[in-house]
Amino acid sequence: QVQLVESGGGLAQAGGSLTLSCEASGSTFSRYTMGWFRQAPGKERDFVAAIMWSDNWSDANITYANSVKGRFTISGVGARNRIHLQMNSLEPEDTAVYYCAAAPAMSKVAHGYYVWGQGIQVTVSS
Repeated sequence: QVQLVESGGGLAQAGGSLTLSCEASGSTFSRYTMGWFRQAPGKERDFVAAIMWSDNWSDANITYANSVKGRFTISGVGARNRIHLQMNSLEPEDTAVYYCAAAPAMSKVAHGYYVWGQGIQVTVSS
């Protein structure tokens, strides 16, 4: 069974940066996607970014939500079960609980993911 653990996050000022990390443990598919979603109070859980591991991280398939494209960067690090989300030029609208998730294929919708982390708070002050 796959388990996901997020780390990083916290408080940043508008225009600042934060980095989130997610590490998967347990059994994983040989080809799978790890993604980030976020949920602000009273809102739905929205897609942020996803990376589908291939034979190596440099050949990974990556996709972003339009709202974060050019500001956020998702990447794989070391073993294929760990990813980062580098968040630059943060805006107050980025404030949310961020969730790491795993899916058997590339997906931008929450129901495509079968395992979720516990979530981590990101707060951006204006």
